[in-house]
Amino acid sequence: MKKLAMVKIGNPLLRRKISSVPLKKLKGKEFTGFLRRMVLAMRKAQGVGLAANQVGRNLRVFVMECHGNKRYPRVASFPLQGYVNARIVEYSKSTVKGWEGCLSIPGFRGLVPRSRWVTFEALTPGGLKIRKTVRGFEARVVQHEVDHLNGFFYIDRMRDWKSWTHLEEFNRHFKARIRDKE
Repeated sequence: MKKLAMVKIGNPLLRRKISSVPLKKLKGKEFTGFLRRMVLAMRKAQGVGLAANQVGRNLRVFVMECHGNKRYPRVASFPLQGYVNARIVEYSKSTVKGWEGCLSIPGFRGLVPRSRWVTFEALTPGGLKIRKTVRGFEARVVQHEVDHLNGFFYIDRMRDWKSWTHLEEFNRHFKARIRDKE
């Protein structure tokens, strides 16, 4: 099984709107194998979400999972999920600020306002069409990953750059021990 490499900010694919995946492609072994490798890459990097363009693929796909994650130790857990051709169809008007990092911008964190809840539509990897509303940290991750698929980073959503912090300083200030794995 070929290991996936994380691409970093500056790679042009990260700033493009990513193409939809044709339904027929979901059934192939290549696609299901790619999804498995995405999950492995996300877990190895201790991420809570990963979009396909972050590993160099022009596919409108992301995976997400949070169980006692070392990079986000104080957030609610949610199970492993994968979505194809996701688009957010409704945002709450109410927002909340939260710290975010990114596997494609290792070593930094920033305070980002996000909607408290979102409703999105997508396909499951098996091709089932879903419409789902998520709240809290799970909503933050969906917004972060859909942003990737639309060519945006969390830094594009930051309103106050004074919060953008190197991870060493973040750990010192918040007495945390978070480490990005590359």
